[in-house]
Amino acid sequence: MVSTDWQSDLRKRGYRLTPQRQLVLEAVERLEHATPDELLTEVRRTAGGVNVSTVYRTLDLLEELGLVSHSHIGHGPPTYHLAEHHDHMHLMCRGCEEVLEAPLELAEPFAERLRAALGFETDLRHFAIFGHCAKCAAGHRAPDDGEPGADGSGREGSEADAGVGRS
Repeated sequence: MVSTDWQSDLRKRGYRLTPQRQLVLEAVERLEHATPDELLTEVRRTAGGVNVSTVYRTLDLLEELGLVSHSHIGHGPPTYHLAEHHDHMHLMCRGCEEVLEAPLELAEPFAERLRAALGFETDLRHFAIFGHCAKCAAGHRAPDDGEPGADGSGREGSEADAGVGRS
């Protein structure tokens, strides 16, 4: 369902919530982290006549207006999500290819070290880290690999302890 906030956000900036914009926003909301092609497939479930250039133009406008945001996860095309979601970084599982969201605060010490050592200002919202999620990591480790955590998993804490959420 369309958010009245989307309508008012667009109207305040002199734009209408056209059917195409509504369909793209709803697809971004449903799919959470999706490429333009995945969004096109989702939009075409409702409106078969929408073409890929309409999706790209709509995404560009919606990002310019601050309604959606994109990230580059891997070497493929960017993925889009609603900008109203909290700022987060992405953890990409190489095993199951699931994308997890983690709060930016977890990487702030790393960003601070880059700033102090190199003067480099990091945009953590576009930060993607590759590895294995807890489920896949458990399948890749022998029971006595690493130092056991309190739960016997070999990890210091769980994803929930670290504030990590699944997308």
